[in-house]
Amino acid sequence: MTIPHMNHAVSKTTENKVSNTVSSTQDQNAIRKQPDDIINNGEPSHKKPKIVQPALFTENNTTDKPGYTKAALKEVASMELKPASGMDPLAVSTASVVSMSNDILKPETPKGPIVISKNSSSGVFYGPSFTKRESVNARMFLKYYGAHRFLDTYLPENLNSLYIYYLIKLLGFEVKDQALIGTINSIVHITPPEHLQDLERTVSVINMEEPLARKQTVRLIKDLQRAINKVLCTRLRLSNFFTIDHFIQKLHSARKILVLTGAGVSTSLGIPDFRSSEGFYSKIRHLGLDDPQDVFNYNIFMHDPSIFYNIANMVLPPENVYSPLHSFIKMLQTKGKLLRNYTQNIDNLESYAGISTDRLVQCHGSFATATCVTCHWNLPGERIFNKIRNLELPLCPYCYKKRREYFPEGYNSTSNRVDSSASLTSTSERPPYILNSYGVLKPDITFFGEALPSKFHKSIREDILKCDLLICIGTSLKVAPVSEIVNMVPAHVPQVLINRDPVKHAEFDLSLLGYCDDIAAMVAQKCGWTIAHKRWNDLKNKVFKCQEKDKGVYVVTSDEHPDTF
Repeated sequence: MTIPHMNHAVSKTTENKVSNTVSSTQDQNAIRKQPDDIINNGEPSHKKPKIVQPALFTENNTTDKPGYTKAALKEVASMELKPASGMDPLAVSTASVVSMSNDILKPETPKGPIVISKNSSSGVFYGPSFTKRESVNARMFLKYYGAHRFLDTYLPENLNSLYIYYLIKLLGFEVKDQALIGTINSIVHITPPEHLQDLERTVSVINMEEPLARKQTVRLIKDLQRAINKVLCTRLRLSNFFTIDHFIQKLHSARKILVLTGAGVSTSLGIPDFRSSEGFYSKIRHLGLDDPQDVFNYNIFMHDPSIFYNIANMVLPPENVYSPLHSFIKMLQTKGKLLRNYTQNIDNLESYAGISTDRLVQCHGSFATATCVTCHWNLPGERIFNKIRNLELPLCPYCYKKRREYFPEGYNSTSNRVDSSASLTSTSERPPYILNSYGVLKPDITFFGEALPSKFHKSIREDILKCDLLICIGTSLKVAPVSEIVNMVPAHVPQVLINRDPVKHAEFDLSLLGYCDDIAAMVAQKCGWTIAHKRWNDLKNKVFKCQEKDKGVYVVTSDEHPDTF
């Protein structure tokens, strides 16, 4: 199961490091939404980065010059394009820089710059329309060559603010300032392709006349910078990897596969996820918490561990069980193809499946071990499982005597019962720095506000540069910094999603939607491989149907799971 880190305070990512604490990607999602959501009245929903306006476009500039030069607009590209708050600078730099020797990512060079014409008699401007292919190629051109060459190539030497607007549209974004859009629509017509030749006889190319107010131009400049920033901070889909056959071929040739897993790999075992309507959070709303996720808040745990231990039995994982999907990952390890399995789950089922510790990174910790919050004595997690099941506070034997001195009123006939821990908050004589968690054993799962295991930071920087295939399984990618791995791997590395639902804020080359165990079995069938799991005899002959919903998106169903997605 995945520990549900979301909607809590995010400690700032340091300038040169991956963020050390688990945080929500609510803010990151704002900058990684679909293109038509990113520019909302010029003000994105995440914290607005500081943008310095080029001198030529400031409202205080009183020049009467009717048009602008491309050199002035390139000031935008010269400014520091900062990632969204919380995004790792390493992710930005790695995802943005494309190897120049990688021909499959090299975009086509456009025939010429954007052309905007004007009917001299009617005063109407005629703007271009762009195909999806042109938009994708423009994004690739920007990522491959950088902002300066992008502006050099797509803009004429002299221009007006309409060129800025159409550059934003070319990159696949929409400006949502309705007043600005209304002004542009009143003076610009889209040229139907079938009328281009007739139009050429009646219009002339006039680039210098400025149709918009200075304030509107400044707004467009800011939106263009955000659009450029967005493109540089995210990957683009590969043009030569979008079918199941491509995936099968790559599985045979890959030698360093990076697997990122979430709660979806364990739900077939009856382990609930956290965010669905049937998930864990919906089951604990009766506790009356302002936010159900507070049960995993480290600060709250330190002040009152009974909040967590009231529900810990509900998230306690089963022992010595694992799914066919876990066995699929073990099979990749056996074949010498698994570089690392980064799991967001805390159930430790990967270990039960036989994935070795050197190939496994439990990004959010697990129930495998527990530690005293006071003296840091560490022990196997199984030794406190009975306490958890019986709703008792597991206490450190080395701190027990001192704890009784600090909380004498908490030791009666009910002893360490969780529901009696509230009495520990009474006004006993003790130093103010002694919290109610004194001497309490805490499972080594990563709560909100806690540092990620050091193994994550030690491994991820090397692994993202080594991997030749990334497979994300059973995750909605809503937990930072683990969710940023998809933006950290080199741009030429294929990325595949196996999940119940699509993940719209990431650009996967191939998405296989369905039940994780079914998809793992189907892939193993097509590869001619055998999964070492007790259910394989049933799965190896199972018939699966693959329906292509869109380019690179397939829905996988079976007679057992005929659901439509």
